[in-house]
Amino acid sequence: MHNLFVYGTLKDPEVQKKVIGRVAESQNGSIDGYAKSKIVLKGITYSILVKGTEEIEGVVLQVTEEELKKLDVFETKAYRRVMDKLRSGASAWVYVK
Repeated sequence: MHNLFVYGTLKDPEVQKKVIGRVAESQNGSIDGYAKSKIVLKGITYSILVKGTEEIEGVVLQVTEEELKKLDVFETKAYRRVMDKLRSGASAWVYVK
């Protein structure tokens, strides 16, 4: 299983069901070194993380390798998945600009 830090649409259990077919096990988490920005895709505004100095609150999902691939497609090429450290010290994937 992989840790995936999410901070926007993917926190919603209904979105998780649509994208990966289930509600992922999760816990609250946070990450430092980013700031929330906005991105418009197909006329809809979404959150995106950019380098910054803020602590971002979110949720850490437990997902499989296959689910990560589905999530990459959902996030489109507008987002890049990188590995980073959470405030807890654990490593997690996170989608950024």
